Amino acid sequence: MVAARMGQWLNLLVCALILLKADGFNVGITYVENAVVKGAVCLDGSPPAYHFDKGFGAGINNWLVHIEGGGWCNNVTTCLERKKTRLGSSKQMVKVVAFSGMLSNKQKFNPDFYNWNRIKVRYCDGASFTGDVEAVNPANNLHFRGARVFQAVMEDLMAKGMKNAQNAVLSGCSAGGLTSILHCDNFRALFPVGTKVKCFADAGYFINAKDVSGASHIEQFYAQVVATHGSAKHLPASCTSRLSPGLIKNILAPGVADPHGTWHSCKLDINNCSPTQLQTMQSFRTQFLNALAGLGISSSRGMFIDACYAHCQTEMQETWLRTDSPVLGKMSIAKAVGDWYYDRSPFQKIDCAYPCNPTCHNRVFDSNVHSEV
Repeated sequence: MVAARMGQWLNLLVCALILLKADGFNVGITYVENAVVKGAVCLDGSPPAYHFDKGFGAGINNWLVHIEGGGWCNNVTTCLERKKTRLGSSKQMVKVVAFSGMLSNKQKFNPDFYNWNRIKVRYCDGASFTGDVEAVNPANNLHFRGARVFQAVMEDLMAKGMKNAQNAVLSGCSAGGLTSILHCDNFRALFPVGTKVKCFADAGYFINAKDVSGASHIEQFYAQVVATHGSAKHLPASCTSRLSPGLIKNILAPGVADPHGTWHSCKLDINNCSPTQLQTMQSFRTQFLNALAGLGISSSRGMFIDACYAHCQTEMQETWLRTDSPVLGKMSIAKAVGDWYYDRSPFQKIDCAYPCNPTCHNRVFDSNVHSEV
């Protein structure tokens, strides 16, 4: 009996590994060592890094640069904690990461970008690659150099062939998605006018709204991020000319607004949310959609706004493109992004309110991994 059960478990394990191998593949790390002499370093002074899978066939001159996410640090204390992790030091980064979803090299999993040069830039500065403070305090040895890191990584990629790009995309997840917004103009400026360049953010559009306590705690948080990292001079002038640099983003239920942990279980699993909490989230959805409407109408802008309880959906195969992936108007995220990039057809769709979409893959987050919630 024991032997039979062990055999069943081994078969399940083998099947799981086969599925993992089919959906994703490992890509080694590249350190930008020559960035150190330029002062373009992670929080701890280590060199920046990325993972690069070369393009092939018709995609050899097409480049997709995807920025890793991972929140922000807003003062010396939080940045000191961060520099001990992969989000503040390339010394702490794993040597290989799995590429899947929009980074996949399989046509059936990623039909529009599978043969492009695909890069995942590691995030290690804590300010969405906007910081630039020359002085380094020897007492803490913190380096706030995110803007230099972005430039150094781009220069390295240009030297490796990106300068010849016919098509180019800058994308990112969460804090990396915000990077793709803030650095889109800089990325466009790298290429000749004839290169087709677009940027898109996956879960990276943060609105300025009050949190669940009714206060603007996060407004202060981001003002501290900007001040700590010296970010103001590297934010788009079109934004900072109209708004304070600290007013560009927000979060609904940060820990500081929820001292008794009322929202903790809800944030990990939407099935644990009370009717009142769901109502609060629907109100936030309305504010988010109003903020989008405030951008005005543009035929070149794409939108895939689903009602799924998930954070970042482009890197995971199950949400990017699979037989059971989330859809809007019967279209997957992968198809919508591809159609938008290649101008095959505009895609600007907004889902009905949660929980109306039965195709959603609503995430259940691990509190050990997502300790910030």
